[in-house]
Amino acid sequence: MTLLLFLLFVLFLLLGVPVAFAIGASSTIALYGGDVPLQIVTQRMFSGADSFALIAVPLFILAGDLMASGKVSEKLVNLADAVLGFLKGGLSIVSVLAGMFFAAISGSGAATTAAVGSTLVPELTRKGYDPASAASLIAASGTIGVVIPPSVPMIIYAVVAQQSVAQLFLNGFIPGVLMGVGLMAIAIVQAYKRNYPRGAALSVRLILRTLRDAAWGLMTPVIILGGIFSGIFTPSEAAVVAVNYALIVSLFIYRDLSLWQIYHIVIRSAITTAVIMFVIATSAVLSWTLANWSVPAEVAGWVLGQTTNLYLIMLLVVFVILLTGVFIETASALIILTPVLLPLVVHLGIDPIHFGLIIVVGLAIGMITPPVAINLYVASSITNQPLERISRAVLPYLFVLLSILLLVVYVPILLGFSG
Repeated sequence: MTLLLFLLFVLFLLLGVPVAFAIGASSTIALYGGDVPLQIVTQRMFSGADSFALIAVPLFILAGDLMASGKVSEKLVNLADAVLGFLKGGLSIVSVLAGMFFAAISGSGAATTAAVGSTLVPELTRKGYDPASAASLIAASGTIGVVIPPSVPMIIYAVVAQQSVAQLFLNGFIPGVLMGVGLMAIAIVQAYKRNYPRGAALSVRLILRTLRDAAWGLMTPVIILGGIFSGIFTPSEAAVVAVNYALIVSLFIYRDLSLWQIYHIVIRSAITTAVIMFVIATSAVLSWTLANWSVPAEVAGWVLGQTTNLYLIMLLVVFVILLTGVFIETASALIILTPVLLPLVVHLGIDPIHFGLIIVVGLAIGMITPPVAINLYVASSITNQPLERISRAVLPYLFVLLSILLLVVYVPILLGFSG
């Protein structure tokens, strides 16, 4: 029956059926005719979406969309340019730093790519940067959007794995910073190789001025994460605070969004949320089915029967995560893989929070690996560069992100976990 479930799921995906429907239909058909009543499908769908922690998902999505649609992203880019723009090829380095800034606001890879790209691409093109390389760097920087907290995938993992959102957020900074530093290193090498220009000279006055202008945007992660880590409010309550703060900044401080624009942003965020929540609901049926058939235990037993070498097993786990991220978008892949792989890695002594970081970083890389490479699609639409050119240009950044993933897996002491 497990084989039937898998084959049906793959068949539906090949036929172009949306992932949520493919998951739900394959699970339902596999259960049909068995000794399990089909009422379990609707029950598990409702119970899968019935989690207080999931309230944070639509609200963080909305907060990120509000910030991305206003002047916040522009002011963050200006601050990054004032800090690092004086370096050779400084504007490409700025795109990474701006992505890191915005990652601490949006929680979304696509939103980070769109916000930074729409602001920086015209300037990058004007100053003679290779358009495809610039677009691919911005897309790669967008992967940091789901690693540096707040992070929507981390919230989903926390719900599925029954782990602390706050702990995942707390430990997500180091991988995100490592990803940013690695991308900056490649950007600097390419800047010297292609003789990219330097920006304006370093100016303390300019830094202070842009810092003042960007202060309202920078306060967003301070308020959200400071409130969570200090215990003032839960992650779900922090998401409510984030939306209200974004509305206040957009309507009364920067005054860059009208009520009509906010209405459309809310509609767009609601559509995104509906897709994610439907995936979560149908994936709950799949998770229950796999658990009922003892699939996670069988997978763990099979893997351990082949080898007990921790390094080889984790390499296999990483390969599965990356391969899944190539073909399935992040939220779906996260919900499908977590119930299967988590029991195995816990048996090996891997901390569930550590594994949460591994799977989130691994699936984030899937955002720049075709065919399901949402960040590349966003970058292509912003820059009008062919997807094929961007896909080739992203390879150096892809390799450095893979290297960071291996560091996250094999050097856990970097993240504060025991080896």
